[in-house]
Amino acid sequence: MSEAAAIESHAPAGMDRTEVQLTPGNTGKLGMWIFLVGDAMTFGAAIAAYGALRIGNVNWPRPADILGIDTTAFMTFVLICSSLTMVKALSGIQHGNVAQLKKYLALTVLGGLIFLGMQAYEWTMLIGYEGLSIKTSLFSATFFALTGFHGMHVFGGVCYNGTILANAIRGYWPGANAKIVEIAGLYWHFVDLVWILIFTFVYLI
Repeated sequence: MSEAAAIESHAPAGMDRTEVQLTPGNTGKLGMWIFLVGDAMTFGAAIAAYGALRIGNVNWPRPADILGIDTTAFMTFVLICSSLTMVKALSGIQHGNVAQLKKYLALTVLGGLIFLGMQAYEWTMLIGYEGLSIKTSLFSATFFALTGFHGMHVFGGVCYNGTILANAIRGYWPGANAKIVEIAGLYWHFVDLVWILIFTFVYLI
C-alpha cells in the first residue's frame, strides 16, 4: 500500500481526504506557512508604507549620512551565515546526527544574539549621539518601527531555536522530531529574508 493510500485509509470519518494529503503528518509546517504568509503581508505593507512616505517627502534624509552602513552590512552577513548554519542543523538531525544539530543550532542562536547586540549598539548610537527618537522625524519613526519590529522577530527566533537546542542538550530529542527543526528553520529563513529587504530599502536606497 502506498504512503498516500495509507494516510487516506487512516483519515478520521468526515475529514476531507484532500486536507489530509496537504499535511501528511505535519500540520505544524502548514501552520507555520500560514503564519509566515500573514507576517509577510504585514512586513510588505510596512515597507511599502515606508517607500510611499519617503517618495512623498522632499526633505527625507540620505540614509548613508545618518546610519552606519558598514556595521549594518556586517549584521546582514551574520544573519545570512546563521541561515546557513540552520540548514546544517536540520541536515544533522535528519541524518540522526544530534551532535551536528547541537553544534550548528548553537551557532544559529549565537548569530541571532550577535545581530541583536549590534542592533542595540546601533540604536544606542542613534539615540544617544545622533539625537534620534521615534518622535524626531518621519524618517526616524519609520526606521525605529521597521527595525524594531524585525528585531522582535529575531528575538523570537533566538528563543525558539534556543528552546530546541536546550531540549537537544538535555537529550529530549528522538529522531522523528526533525520536523520541529524544519519548522523553526522556515521561520528563521523568513526573518533573514525580511532583513535583506529592510537593509536594501531602508539603508542602501
